[in-house]
Amino acid sequence: MTAQRRLEAPHRRLQPGSRLFEGAVVAGYKAFAWVVSHLPPAIPRVVLGRGAQLSYLLWPTKRRWSNANFGHVLGLSPNALRVRRTVLRAYMVYGRYLVELARLPALAREHADQLVAGADLDQIHRIWEESRGGLIFSLGHVGNGEAAAAGVASRGWPINVVADDSSFPGLFEEFRRTREQWRVHVIPCRNLREIYTVLRRREMLALLIDWGYRADGIPVKLFDAWTTLPAGPATLAAKTGSRILPITLHRNADGRTFSITWAEPIEVAAADPASLQRATQAMADAFAAAIAPSPEQWYSFKPIWPLDPAESDALEARAARMLAGEDA
Repeated sequence: MTAQRRLEAPHRRLQPGSRLFEGAVVAGYKAFAWVVSHLPPAIPRVVLGRGAQLSYLLWPTKRRWSNANFGHVLGLSPNALRVRRTVLRAYMVYGRYLVELARLPALAREHADQLVAGADLDQIHRIWEESRGGLIFSLGHVGNGEAAAAGVASRGWPINVVADDSSFPGLFEEFRRTREQWRVHVIPCRNLREIYTVLRRREMLALLIDWGYRADGIPVKLFDAWTTLPAGPATLAAKTGSRILPITLHRNADGRTFSITWAEPIEVAAADPASLQRATQAMADAFAAAIAPSPEQWYSFKPIWPLDPAESDALEARAARMLAGEDA
């Protein structure tokens, strides 16, 4: 079990790094962003994409996690050739996303509303207006969330994103400044007071739900197996009267713009275990339906499902208890 616990949500470092190391990371990112913004986009896209693929081939642990994830999505053995090919395409897409992220500060503000289709945003505005509280976007690592946030902010709508500031605080601050340039407000994940405040002001809040498996999340069936998703979206919705809107940003055929798709808004009437599990399962179903047609656009390479079959069985049993009102 100890080995399994080390796999939970591996995006966070338990101990902060030295100031010298943090400064080197920030300086390295700034240099990278400067170079990328001064080159034709195709060059860094290919270089970073191939580099990401190389990391998959040379890093056994990352390769095992990635193969397992896409095996679930495709319903195949993690060792299947189709799985490995899909993973390699996903790493190439991830390289493209990194280039777009680095170039975002240099993008002219008037281009923001061209990143996503205006008709999509018009419909989302209607869903937001009908919510008693705010509007919570639940989304995964698909397409380009920054592009969508910039497009939403270009309309003058109050958009907030929750981000983890525990891993590299200096780099977090750099990303925060970039997003604030586009009028996208960034909230550190531990600032619960501000998270609740923006929803009570009926603003928009974006939450990523595929950061990695954690045993203390809400158990759901995702594709063919049991795992967990964060309890945050459903709990926040229940306590603030907000709606949850599962959205996905699919990259269009031109490779530069994005289309937003979404499932039916999710209403969470109460914060009891059954309501929270049903709402979170609805998010899981919407997420699976969104990434199944184009799995290569999904670039979450952390373990999403537990490795231990006994733990999967325990999650299924806990979901049943929550639905019966026996487990908080």
